[in-house]
Amino acid sequence: MQLASNTILVTGGASGIGLALAQRFLQAGSKVIVCGRSKERLEEARGKHPQLLTYVCDLSKERQREKLFAWATKEHPRLNVLVNNAGIQRRIRIHGEEWAATHQEIAINFEAPVHLTALFLPHLMKQERPAILNVTSGLAFSPMASAPIYCATKAALHSFTLSLRHQLAGTPVQVIEVIPPAVNTDLGGAGLHTFGVAIEEFVNAVTMGLREGDPEIAYGYSQRASRASRSELDELFQRMNQAAS
Repeated sequence: MQLASNTILVTGGASGIGLALAQRFLQAGSKVIVCGRSKERLEEARGKHPQLLTYVCDLSKERQREKLFAWATKEHPRLNVLVNNAGIQRRIRIHGEEWAATHQEIAINFEAPVHLTALFLPHLMKQERPAILNVTSGLAFSPMASAPIYCATKAALHSFTLSLRHQLAGTPVQVIEVIPPAVNTDLGGAGLHTFGVAIEEFVNAVTMGLREGDPEIAYGYSQRASRASRSELDELFQRMNQAAS
C-alpha cells in the first residue's frame, strides 16, 4: 500500500494505535481524518498534530455511522482508505452482566466495521488505490477469558476480513488485516497494557508491512498466534489464562 497521497479515515483515531497510525500517514504525505466519541480527546490529538481533520462520532449508533459516511464522502470526495480501528475492551464476567454495555462493545468492535465497510465500498470502488484496513488482535486466535466480548468480536472481524478479501479479489480494493499483540496503550483502562510492546515499535512493523504489500500484518505474539496450530493455540490459551487467574 502506498502511504502517500491518500485520503484516509481512521476510526478511533484520537489515541492509541489509531492515532499512531494517523501520525505515520500524515508524515508520509496523506490527508488524514480521525473520528472518535470524545470531542476533548480529538481536540487534544489535533493540538499535537494540527494537520489532522476530526469528526465526533459514536460508532455504536447506526445513524451516526451513516452521518459519518455522508459527511466524509461529501467533504472529502477523494477518500480512498478506510481504517476500521475503533475498539473497546472490557474485563468482565458474563454472569450478571448488563446487556446494554455488552451490546455497545459488540457494536463498536464488530457491527461498526461491517456497516462502515458496506457504506463505503461503493465509494471506494471509484477511487484510486482504495484500501480497507481492519485492526483485529492476537486475541482473535487465542482469547483472554477475562475479556470475552472483546476477543469474540476480534475473532469475528478476522473472519469477516478473510471473506471480504475473497469477495473483493479482482477489484481494485485492497483488504488488509492488522493484528496487534498487546501494545502499551490505554485500551481497557490506563495501566493494563504496560507489559505490551511499545506503540512505536508496533507501528514501525505495520508501516513496513503496508509498504511491502502484506495483506496480513502481525507482530510478536500476534504473529505466533495467527499462524499457530490448534494444539499450539490450546497451549497458548491455557498458559495465558492460568497466568491471568
